[in-house]
This record gives sequence, C-alpha cells and structure tokens, in this order.
Amino acid sequence: MTTIEENINTVRSKIPSSVKLIAVSKTRSVSEVLSAYNSGQRCFGENRVQEILNKKDLLPGDIEWHLIGHLQTNKVKSVVPFISMIQSVDSFRLLSVINSESLKIKRVVDCLIQIFIADEETKFGFSLEEIIEIMDSGEFEKMNNIRVCGVMGMATYTTDTEKVRNEFNCLADFFRTLKNKYFQNNPYFKEISMGMSGDYETAIKAGSTMVRIGSLIFGERIKKYHN
Repeated sequence: MTTIEENINTVRSKIPSSVKLIAVSKTRSVSEVLSAYNSGQRCFGENRVQEILNKKDLLPGDIEWHLIGHLQTNKVKSVVPFISMIQSVDSFRLLSVINSESLKIKRVVDCLIQIFIADEETKFGFSLEEIIEIMDSGEFEKMNNIRVCGVMGMATYTTDTEKVRNEFNCLADFFRTLKNKYFQNNPYFKEISMGMSGDYETAIKAGSTMVRIGSLIFGERIKKYHN
C-alpha cells in the first residue's frame, strides 16, 4: 500500500509545472491532510463549508483553501475572511453575496465561474449564454470585491473518454470566448479548473491549469468525514 507522500509524488510527476494541483481533502481527517502538507502540498479543495471550518484551525495557517463544492449564500460570510478561492460560483446571486460580504471586511476574493458542461442534471453551473447576459448587464462591473480568475467545470461521470474530452474542450472554448470578449486586458483571468482523479490527463491536454485530485492522493473516498 502506497503512502500519501508517494501518491502525491506520482501525481506531480504526471502534471506539468504550469498546472496547479488541488488536493481534494473532503471527508479526509486532519492527520491525512497533514501528511499531504508535510509532503509539500499547500493547496487543498473542500466541498463543504463546515468541514473547512472544522479543519482549518487544526492545520498550518499557510494552507491555501479552495471551495470546490456548491456554496449556499447563507454560508458565504463564514468563508470570505480566509478562503483563497471559491471555484464553484454557479449563480449571479451567489456572486453578488460574495461581493457584498467581501466588501464588509475590505477583502477581494478570487472566484471561478462554474460552467455547466456535463450531461448530468445533478451538477451545477452557468451556461455560456447566462454568463454573457451577466457580463453585458453592467452589474458585474460594479462588483469590486471579487476577482474572477477563470472558469471551472466538471465532466460527465462516464467511461466514454471521447465524451469527456469534448466536454473539456467545450469548457476551454468557453474560457477563450470570455477572455477575448470581457477579460482581454485582465491578467488574473487565466485559470481553467477541470480534471479529477479519473480524467485529469485528458483535462490537461484540453488546457486545464488546475486539477482537483482526491482519491489518487488519499485513496478511495471515505463517505463520512471524521476529525
């Protein structure tokens, strides 16, 4: 049985230096996260606000926390003081609440726009048309306490590699459309977060700059979080 350190080194050996590794630590214990940290990993992704709050004060302060799961607006206030990036912005209302809560504490929070690319109704995200409508409305320009750094998406959970490749290419096309139309002179708009343990190599070939990997690092997912 391989160790977390060995797993991280194996994954890193397959990822270009230009691609950021987000270690998905949801349901993982503090000791497991610490093992990854001691292996040099600093960026971790969590799905649930309460789980981040339970872990963060028990772990080193230089960890970069990314929220990658669906975020309810009533939980935004809890994460804006410390979160490094909210990858899962999937509604205009959520974007507005993140901006207003960040304004209260005089902070600018990095975000990714979650785009719906999968053939699964259970996944969240905007359509490209919805994003363009928001950008053209003028409301986005008034949001000075968020920094949109790119897009995020999840492919369909399937063994059909061609389907997954097409969905990742679609997200990369969406990114380029938004970059050219609205963020051409914005150096922060540069991230495409796509690819997980089962499909990250396909995602990287399609242009991913961030991969979110859990089971290849920590082993098969544990359904219930324990401290």
